Amino acid sequence: MTHNTPLSPRPLRHLSEIHRRVMTAAQLKSHGVATAEMNEQCRPGGPWQQLLPGVLLLHPGPPTGEERLHAALMYASRERTPGVPAQPNAGEEHAAPAYHEVMITGLAALTLHGFSATPPLTALDTIDVLVPRMRRLRSAGCARILRTAALPTPRQVTGIPVAPVPRALADAVAELTDASAVRRLLTEAVRGGHCEPASVVRELNQAKLLGRPHVVDAVDSLLAEGRAIAEDRLYAMVHEHGLPDPVWNVDLRLPGGPHLGGLDAYWPEQAVAVELDTRAPRQEEDALWSEYARKRETLERLGITVVHITPKKLRDGTEQQAAVVRTALMAAADRDPAAYVVVLPR
Repeated sequence: MTHNTPLSPRPLRHLSEIHRRVMTAAQLKSHGVATAEMNEQCRPGGPWQQLLPGVLLLHPGPPTGEERLHAALMYASRERTPGVPAQPNAGEEHAAPAYHEVMITGLAALTLHGFSATPPLTALDTIDVLVPRMRRLRSAGCARILRTAALPTPRQVTGIPVAPVPRALADAVAELTDASAVRRLLTEAVRGGHCEPASVVRELNQAKLLGRPHVVDAVDSLLAEGRAIAEDRLYAMVHEHGLPDPVWNVDLRLPGGPHLGGLDAYWPEQAVAVELDTRAPRQEEDALWSEYARKRETLERLGITVVHITPKKLRDGTEQQAAVVRTALMAAADRDPAAYVVVLPR
Protein backbone atom coordinates (compact mmCIF):
# COMPACT_ATOMS: atom_id res chain seq x y z
CA MET A 1 0.00 0.00 0.00
CA THR A 2 1.33 3.45 -0.93
CA HIS A 3 0.42 6.87 0.38
CA ASN A 4 -1.72 7.33 -2.76
CA THR A 5 -3.87 4.26 -2.09
CA PRO A 6 -7.43 5.23 -1.05
CA LEU A 7 -8.31 4.11 2.45
CA SER A 8 -11.46 1.98 2.81
CA PRO A 9 -13.30 2.93 -0.38
CA ARG A 10 -17.02 3.34 0.35
CA PRO A 11 -19.58 1.94 -2.11
CA LEU A 12 -21.98 4.41 -3.69
CA ARG A 13 -25.09 2.26 -3.46
CA HIS A 14 -25.95 3.42 0.08
CA LEU A 15 -26.40 7.02 -1.09
CA SER A 16 -29.75 8.61 -1.99
CA GLU A 17 -30.66 8.50 -5.69
CA ILE A 18 -29.89 12.16 -6.38
CA HIS A 19 -26.66 11.94 -4.42
CA ARG A 20 -25.59 8.98 -6.56
CA ARG A 21 -26.19 10.95 -9.75
CA VAL A 22 -24.52 14.25 -8.80
CA MET A 23 -21.37 14.35 -6.66
CA THR A 24 -18.39 16.59 -6.09
CA ALA A 25 -14.90 15.43 -6.92
CA ALA A 26 -14.06 15.56 -3.21
CA GLN A 27 -17.00 13.29 -2.38
CA LEU A 28 -15.97 10.81 -5.05
CA LYS A 29 -12.42 10.78 -3.68
CA SER A 30 -13.81 9.96 -0.25
CA HIS A 31 -15.42 6.91 -1.85
CA GLY A 32 -12.11 5.78 -3.33
CA VAL A 33 -12.42 7.19 -6.85
CA ALA A 34 -9.06 8.57 -7.98
CA THR A 35 -8.72 11.75 -10.06
CA ALA A 36 -7.39 9.79 -13.02
CA GLU A 37 -10.47 7.57 -13.00
CA MET A 38 -12.78 10.61 -12.88
CA ASN A 39 -10.99 12.10 -15.87
CA GLU A 40 -11.31 8.82 -17.74
CA GLN A 41 -15.04 8.52 -16.95
CA CYS A 42 -15.61 12.13 -18.09
CA ARG A 43 -13.87 11.72 -21.44
CA PRO A 44 -15.97 12.70 -24.52
CA GLY A 45 -18.59 10.00 -24.98
CA GLY A 46 -17.87 8.60 -21.51
CA PRO A 47 -20.45 7.60 -18.90
CA TRP A 48 -19.88 10.66 -16.70
CA GLN A 49 -19.71 14.40 -17.39
CA GLN A 50 -18.56 17.50 -15.53
CA LEU A 51 -21.52 19.81 -14.97
CA LEU A 52 -19.61 22.47 -13.06
CA PRO A 53 -16.04 22.83 -11.80
CA GLY A 54 -15.57 20.04 -9.27
CA VAL A 55 -19.14 18.73 -9.73
CA LEU A 56 -19.81 15.61 -11.79
CA LEU A 57 -22.96 14.09 -13.26
CA LEU A 58 -22.62 10.32 -13.05
CA HIS A 59 -24.63 9.42 -16.14
CA PRO A 60 -24.62 10.41 -19.82
CA GLY A 61 -27.27 12.62 -21.36
CA PRO A 62 -28.76 15.91 -20.21
CA PRO A 63 -29.24 16.54 -16.46
CA THR A 64 -32.70 16.80 -14.95
CA GLY A 65 -33.87 20.02 -13.36
CA GLU A 66 -33.30 18.54 -9.89
CA GLU A 67 -29.78 17.46 -10.83
CA ARG A 68 -28.95 20.98 -12.03
CA LEU A 69 -30.23 22.44 -8.77
CA HIS A 70 -28.12 20.12 -6.65
CA ALA A 71 -25.10 20.66 -8.89
CA ALA A 72 -25.36 24.43 -8.49
CA LEU A 73 -25.73 24.12 -4.70
CA MET A 74 -22.80 21.69 -4.49
CA TYR A 75 -20.64 24.05 -6.53
CA ALA A 76 -21.59 27.05 -4.37
CA SER A 77 -21.09 25.28 -1.03
CA ARG A 78 -18.09 23.05 -1.76
CA GLU A 79 -15.52 25.69 -0.70
CA ARG A 80 -17.37 26.90 2.37
CA THR A 81 -14.59 25.52 4.56
CA PRO A 82 -11.27 25.21 2.68
CA GLY A 83 -10.36 21.59 2.12
CA VAL A 84 -13.57 20.21 3.64
CA PRO A 85 -16.19 19.14 1.09
CA ALA A 86 -19.87 19.44 1.89
CA GLN A 87 -20.99 15.96 2.96
CA PRO A 88 -23.95 14.43 4.75
CA ASN A 89 -23.42 14.02 8.47
CA ALA A 90 -22.30 10.66 9.77
CA GLY A 91 -25.15 8.17 9.71
CA GLU A 92 -27.21 10.44 7.43
CA GLU A 93 -26.06 9.23 4.01
CA HIS A 94 -29.65 8.51 2.97
CA ALA A 95 -30.72 12.08 3.74
CA ALA A 96 -30.55 14.96 1.30
CA PRO A 97 -27.18 16.72 1.32
CA ALA A 98 -26.92 19.62 3.74
CA TYR A 99 -26.11 22.95 2.09
CA HIS A 100 -24.84 25.66 4.42
CA GLU A 101 -25.12 29.38 3.69
CA VAL A 102 -26.27 28.89 0.08
CA MET A 103 -29.75 28.81 -1.43
CA ILE A 104 -31.53 28.87 -4.78
CA THR A 105 -33.01 32.25 -5.74
CA GLY A 106 -34.35 34.06 -8.81
CA LEU A 107 -36.55 32.34 -11.39
CA ALA A 108 -35.54 28.84 -10.31
CA ALA A 109 -36.65 29.60 -6.74
CA LEU A 110 -39.99 30.96 -7.95
CA THR A 111 -40.54 27.79 -9.99
CA LEU A 112 -39.86 25.75 -6.85
CA HIS A 113 -42.34 27.92 -4.93
CA GLY A 114 -44.98 26.88 -7.46
CA PHE A 115 -45.18 29.91 -9.77
CA SER A 116 -46.81 29.23 -13.12
CA ALA A 117 -45.36 32.35 -14.80
CA THR A 118 -41.78 31.03 -14.60
CA PRO A 119 -40.16 28.52 -16.97
CA PRO A 120 -39.61 24.88 -15.94
CA LEU A 121 -36.23 24.19 -14.37
CA THR A 122 -34.90 22.41 -17.45
CA ALA A 123 -35.67 25.48 -19.60
CA LEU A 124 -33.61 27.87 -17.47
CA ASP A 125 -30.19 28.73 -18.85
CA THR A 126 -28.91 29.64 -15.40
CA ILE A 127 -29.64 28.68 -11.80
CA ASP A 128 -29.20 31.63 -9.44
CA VAL A 129 -27.51 30.78 -6.13
CA LEU A 130 -27.39 33.23 -3.23
CA VAL A 131 -24.18 33.18 -1.15
CA PRO A 132 -22.60 35.40 1.53
CA ARG A 133 -20.85 38.47 0.15
CA MET A 134 -17.40 37.39 1.40
CA ARG A 135 -17.42 34.09 -0.51
CA ARG A 136 -14.66 33.92 -3.15
CA LEU A 137 -16.59 32.21 -5.90
CA ARG A 138 -17.33 32.99 -9.53
CA SER A 139 -20.29 32.10 -11.68
CA ALA A 140 -19.67 29.05 -13.85
CA GLY A 141 -21.70 27.05 -16.31
CA CYS A 142 -25.36 27.03 -15.29
CA ALA A 143 -24.62 28.41 -11.80
CA ARG A 144 -24.88 32.19 -11.45
CA ILE A 145 -23.53 33.36 -8.10
CA LEU A 146 -25.33 36.26 -6.39
CA ARG A 147 -23.77 37.72 -3.26
CA THR A 148 -25.59 39.37 -0.38
CA ALA A 149 -24.53 41.02 2.86
CA ALA A 150 -27.40 39.37 4.76
CA LEU A 151 -28.68 35.94 3.79
CA PRO A 152 -32.43 35.48 4.34
CA THR A 153 -33.72 32.40 6.12
CA PRO A 154 -34.30 29.82 3.38
CA ARG A 155 -37.45 27.76 2.86
CA GLN A 156 -36.98 24.04 2.35
CA VAL A 157 -38.70 22.83 -0.84
CA THR A 158 -38.24 19.10 -1.49
CA GLY A 159 -35.03 19.20 0.51
CA ILE A 160 -33.63 22.19 -1.38
CA PRO A 161 -32.90 25.52 0.38
CA VAL A 162 -34.84 28.23 -1.46
CA ALA A 163 -34.89 31.98 -0.91
CA PRO A 164 -38.22 33.41 0.35
CA VAL A 165 -40.53 34.64 -2.41
CA PRO A 166 -39.88 38.41 -1.94
CA ARG A 167 -36.11 37.96 -2.18
CA ALA A 168 -36.39 35.51 -5.09
CA LEU A 169 -38.64 38.00 -6.90
CA ALA A 170 -36.15 40.83 -6.46
CA ASP A 171 -33.29 38.68 -7.78
CA ALA A 172 -35.42 37.58 -10.75
CA VAL A 173 -36.65 41.10 -11.57
CA ALA A 174 -33.07 42.41 -11.50
CA GLU A 175 -32.38 40.33 -14.62
CA LEU A 176 -35.63 41.09 -16.49
CA THR A 177 -36.21 43.96 -18.93
CA ASP A 178 -39.65 42.84 -20.15
CA ALA A 179 -42.28 44.92 -18.35
CA SER A 180 -45.04 42.37 -18.93
CA ALA A 181 -42.90 39.56 -17.50
CA VAL A 182 -42.19 41.61 -14.38
CA ARG A 183 -45.88 42.44 -13.97
CA ARG A 184 -46.88 38.78 -14.33
CA LEU A 185 -44.45 37.69 -11.63
CA LEU A 186 -45.48 40.39 -9.15
CA THR A 187 -49.17 39.80 -9.80
CA GLU A 188 -48.87 36.05 -9.28
CA ALA A 189 -46.97 36.62 -6.04
CA VAL A 190 -49.95 38.50 -4.59
CA ARG A 191 -52.86 36.69 -6.23
CA GLY A 192 -51.32 33.33 -5.42
CA GLY A 193 -51.03 34.24 -1.74
CA HIS A 194 -47.24 33.81 -1.75
CA CYS A 195 -46.56 37.14 -0.01
CA GLU A 196 -47.89 40.64 0.62
CA PRO A 197 -47.10 43.60 -1.65
CA ALA A 198 -45.21 45.48 1.08
CA SER A 199 -42.64 42.71 1.47
CA VAL A 200 -42.05 42.63 -2.29
CA VAL A 201 -41.62 46.40 -2.54
CA ARG A 202 -39.25 46.33 0.43
CA GLU A 203 -36.96 43.86 -1.34
CA LEU A 204 -37.17 45.75 -4.65
CA ASN A 205 -36.28 48.95 -2.83
CA GLN A 206 -33.30 47.36 -1.07
CA ALA A 207 -32.12 46.02 -4.43
CA LYS A 208 -32.37 49.57 -5.85
CA LEU A 209 -34.76 48.45 -8.58
CA LEU A 210 -37.46 51.08 -8.04
CA GLY A 211 -35.62 53.50 -10.29
CA ARG A 212 -36.41 51.37 -13.34
CA PRO A 213 -39.58 52.61 -15.09
CA HIS A 214 -40.88 49.16 -16.04
CA VAL A 215 -40.46 48.01 -12.43
CA VAL A 216 -42.24 51.09 -11.05
CA ASP A 217 -45.19 50.51 -13.39
CA ALA A 218 -45.42 46.87 -12.27
CA VAL A 219 -45.23 47.91 -8.61
CA ASP A 220 -48.11 50.36 -9.05
CA SER A 221 -50.22 47.53 -10.47
CA LEU A 222 -49.07 45.27 -7.63
CA LEU A 223 -50.12 47.75 -4.95
CA ALA A 224 -53.53 48.22 -6.56
CA GLU A 225 -53.95 44.45 -6.75
CA GLY A 226 -52.88 44.05 -3.13
CA ARG A 227 -55.32 46.68 -1.89
CA ALA A 228 -58.21 45.07 -3.77
CA ILE A 229 -57.40 41.68 -2.23
CA ALA A 230 -57.10 43.22 1.25
CA GLU A 231 -60.46 44.96 0.85
CA ASP A 232 -62.08 41.65 -0.16
CA ARG A 233 -60.60 40.02 2.95
CA LEU A 234 -61.90 42.84 5.11
CA TYR A 235 -65.44 42.40 3.71
CA ALA A 236 -65.21 38.66 4.32
CA MET A 237 -63.96 39.19 7.90
CA VAL A 238 -66.93 41.40 8.78
CA HIS A 239 -69.51 39.01 7.36
CA GLU A 240 -67.96 35.68 8.35
CA HIS A 241 -67.36 36.73 11.97
CA GLY A 242 -70.78 38.26 12.53
CA LEU A 243 -69.72 41.89 12.93
CA PRO A 244 -72.39 44.55 12.34
CA ASP A 245 -72.32 46.08 8.86
CA PRO A 246 -70.30 49.29 8.66
CA VAL A 247 -70.42 51.95 5.99
CA TRP A 248 -67.66 51.18 3.51
CA ASN A 249 -65.03 53.44 1.91
CA VAL A 250 -66.02 56.80 3.36
CA ASP A 251 -64.52 60.23 3.97
CA LEU A 252 -65.05 62.05 7.27
CA ARG A 253 -65.36 65.82 7.62
CA LEU A 254 -66.20 68.18 10.43
CA PRO A 255 -69.44 70.08 9.75
CA GLY A 256 -68.37 73.08 7.70
CA GLY A 257 -64.77 72.21 8.52
CA PRO A 258 -61.76 70.41 7.11
CA HIS A 259 -61.46 66.97 5.60
CA LEU A 260 -60.44 64.43 8.27
CA GLY A 261 -59.43 61.53 6.02
CA GLY A 262 -60.66 58.44 4.27
CA LEU A 263 -61.51 55.16 5.98
CA ASP A 264 -62.11 51.66 4.70
CA ALA A 265 -64.91 50.88 7.17
CA TYR A 266 -66.76 53.01 9.73
CA TRP A 267 -69.41 52.25 12.37
CA PRO A 268 -71.04 55.66 13.01
CA GLU A 269 -73.06 54.66 16.08
CA GLN A 270 -69.99 53.31 17.86
CA ALA A 271 -67.50 55.81 16.31
CA VAL A 272 -65.14 52.95 15.35
CA ALA A 273 -63.12 52.99 12.15
CA VAL A 274 -60.93 50.46 10.34
CA GLU A 275 -58.11 51.56 8.11
CA LEU A 276 -56.11 49.18 5.95
CA ASP A 277 -52.41 49.92 6.25
CA THR A 278 -51.24 49.20 2.70
CA ARG A 279 -48.24 51.48 2.75
CA ALA A 280 -45.33 50.31 0.64
CA PRO A 281 -41.84 50.76 2.14
CA ARG A 282 -40.45 53.23 -0.34
CA GLN A 283 -38.33 56.31 0.18
CA GLU A 284 -41.34 58.38 1.24
CA GLU A 285 -42.31 55.86 3.92
CA ASP A 286 -41.65 58.29 6.79
CA ALA A 287 -43.88 60.93 5.23
CA LEU A 288 -46.65 58.41 4.63
CA TRP A 289 -46.44 57.12 8.19
CA SER A 290 -46.58 60.68 9.51
CA GLU A 291 -49.75 61.23 7.49
CA TYR A 292 -51.29 58.04 8.92
CA ALA A 293 -50.29 59.04 12.45
CA ARG A 294 -51.65 62.59 12.12
CA LYS A 295 -55.00 61.34 10.84
CA ARG A 296 -55.27 58.78 13.62
CA GLU A 297 -54.41 61.31 16.31
CA THR A 298 -56.95 63.80 14.93
CA LEU A 299 -59.74 61.22 14.82
CA GLU A 300 -58.99 59.88 18.29
CA ARG A 301 -59.05 63.42 19.72
CA LEU A 302 -62.59 63.58 18.34
CA GLY A 303 -63.47 60.37 20.16
CA ILE A 304 -63.23 58.03 17.14
CA THR A 305 -61.41 54.74 17.69
CA VAL A 306 -59.19 53.81 14.72
CA VAL A 307 -58.15 50.19 14.20
CA HIS A 308 -55.21 49.77 11.80
CA ILE A 309 -55.02 46.39 10.07
CA THR A 310 -52.29 45.26 7.69
CA PRO A 311 -53.02 42.92 4.75
CA LYS A 312 -50.73 40.32 6.32
CA LYS A 313 -52.72 40.30 9.56
CA LEU A 314 -55.94 39.97 7.57
CA ARG A 315 -54.51 37.00 5.70
CA ASP A 316 -52.88 35.18 8.61
CA GLY A 317 -55.01 36.19 11.60
CA THR A 318 -58.51 37.06 10.45
CA GLU A 319 -60.17 35.75 13.62
CA GLN A 320 -57.84 37.76 15.84
CA GLN A 321 -58.44 40.95 13.86
CA ALA A 322 -62.20 40.41 14.03
CA ALA A 323 -61.89 40.10 17.82
CA VAL A 324 -60.00 43.42 17.97
CA VAL A 325 -62.75 45.19 16.02
CA ARG A 326 -65.50 43.53 18.08
CA THR A 327 -63.80 44.64 21.31
CA ALA A 328 -63.60 48.23 20.04
CA LEU A 329 -67.31 48.17 19.12
CA MET A 330 -68.30 46.79 22.54
CA ALA A 331 -66.14 49.35 24.37
CA ALA A 332 -67.96 52.22 22.67
CA ALA A 333 -70.71 52.14 25.32
CA ASP A 334 -68.16 53.00 28.02
CA ARG A 335 -66.64 55.97 26.19
CA ASP A 336 -67.76 59.58 26.04
CA PRO A 337 -69.79 60.34 22.89
CA ALA A 338 -67.66 61.20 19.90
CA ALA A 339 -67.81 64.56 18.15
CA TYR A 340 -70.32 64.81 15.33
CA VAL A 341 -68.75 64.24 11.92
CA VAL A 342 -70.10 64.20 8.38
CA VAL A 343 -69.76 60.85 6.59
CA LEU A 344 -69.43 61.04 2.81
CA PRO A 345 -68.85 58.29 0.21
CA ARG A 346 -65.27 58.11 -0.99
